Amino acid sequence: MAMSRQRQLLGQTSYLLAALTVILAALLPLAPGRIAWPGPDLLTAGTLAWVLRRPEQVPVLTVALVTLAADILLFRPLGLGALIAVVATEVARRQQHRWRAQGFLFEWLRVAILVALMVLAERVIRTLFLVPVTLAPLPPLGSEVLRLIATIAAYPFVVAVLAALGLRHAAPGALDP
Repeated sequence: MAMSRQRQLLGQTSYLLAALTVILAALLPLAPGRIAWPGPDLLTAGTLAWVLRRPEQVPVLTVALVTLAADILLFRPLGLGALIAVVATEVARRQQHRWRAQGFLFEWLRVAILVALMVLAERVIRTLFLVPVTLAPLPPLGSEVLRLIATIAAYPFVVAVLAALGLRHAAPGALDP
């Protein structure tokens, strides 16, 4: 039992370090002044992949705190991204046994739908509640669609990197209820 708890804490610490690295990399001015294609949302892809592989290592409070920190540091509407990420990861967490049984292609398709719904939910909520443009401008729809496509395309690579680091699906019955 102690070994299981130790493994869970090690996994949670690894997730926190990986998420912090992704957030800090997003803050770096890699190409100042140059307008480029939007890259994938690696935090969302990584969080969903981690939750689908080791849900016990990424509790809901951890997801909420990490995504709230991303909202603050990346100057996004405070709490909106965190709320949407928590809802999406909890949907994925509840379906992870079924998704695992159907293979990676179905997982990828479902994650793609989930990420698309996340983007749609954010746009609808920001439009309905008229989030002031001066606080957090709404990105153009084309840019959001390109980011969505990039995130969906990057998901298999994120999963491959996590697998190379030793993060795989738990054996059936290995997770604590």
